[in-house]
Amino acid sequence: MSDREEFGSRPAVLFLCVHNAGRSQMGAGWLRHLAGDRVEVFSGGSEPASDVNPAAVDAMAEVGIDISGEQPQKWFDEVVRVADVIVSMGCGDVCPVYPGRRYVDWELTDPAGQPIEVVREVRDDIRRRVEELIESLGLTAA
Repeated sequence: MSDREEFGSRPAVLFLCVHNAGRSQMGAGWLRHLAGDRVEVFSGGSEPASDVNPAAVDAMAEVGIDISGEQPQKWFDEVVRVADVIVSMGCGDVCPVYPGRRYVDWELTDPAGQPIEVVREVRDDIRRRVEELIESLGLTAA
């Protein structure tokens, strides 16, 4: 059985940013929250931070999503190869490109070092984009 077959008919989505500490963690959190087990969700970074951005954790907690247990990690070719959709968030030329994958680039403010008000705006923008992504996958948001 190939890696892709283990997901069955569920689409796999990979969120990428440089540090895998803010935007990509919020995107993954929203997708898990809104799509549940109907989507396989991954996130990673080209240069992972040591911890998830505390402001991102706080902003997501305000809407009932706990990402405090997540750990920034490097993206791996194995995950990129099984992803149906790769959402890049500011990783530029460092993001991997493989034929046959759908790529989406979301230009978002980096929440690192930003006040909570800015992080909330980024959080809400990511939610809107995740809802559109869910719809594009032929699913409905919870």
